[in-house]
Amino acid sequence: MVRAGLTTDRLVRAGAELADEVGFDQVTASALARRFDVKVASLYSHLRNSEDLKTRIALLALEELADRAAEALAGRSGKDALGAFANVYRDYARAHPGRYAAARHPLAPETAAASAGVRIAQLTRAILRGYDLSEPDQTHAVRLLGSVFHGYVSLETAGGFSHSAPDSQESWTRILDALDSLLRNWPDHP
Repeated sequence: MVRAGLTTDRLVRAGAELADEVGFDQVTASALARRFDVKVASLYSHLRNSEDLKTRIALLALEELADRAAEALAGRSGKDALGAFANVYRDYARAHPGRYAAARHPLAPETAAASAGVRIAQLTRAILRGYDLSEPDQTHAVRLLGSVFHGYVSLETAGGFSHSAPDSQESWTRILDALDSLLRNWPDHP
């Protein structure tokens, strides 16, 4: 029997909010059931288990990131597009730390292939077309950007840059300038 008011979408969104509040690793079907003041069994008409909940939160987070990135990139190219894309990641991680962590949750290959993660990769490659990189350098650049964005955001949100000058925003701006310069002057493969 489906409990009145509970839907899969409502549960996933509540799970995403819970992730932002307590951390993605702390999200379970039991914790979500407590939030709704229901027994865990009441959730199983909508979710298979805690892993299903986490996967659905990850898919929601990827969808939100892709939508924000697409909106931010509209009409932009080159350095302007690079900065807009990078700021989407940074702003999303700051506003939604649990969801940002969820976006890194491992997905089954078929789930990943059908997710908005594909759109994010396509948007990244669209930015790189403005830098005239061909394969395999474009793939190397995708990996570089993902590593820098995720690494910086992870260190920043953990407080890693709060103890010294210059402030984090100044470093972020300089890093984006350096990435733009690197992409415009990508080294030739020997």
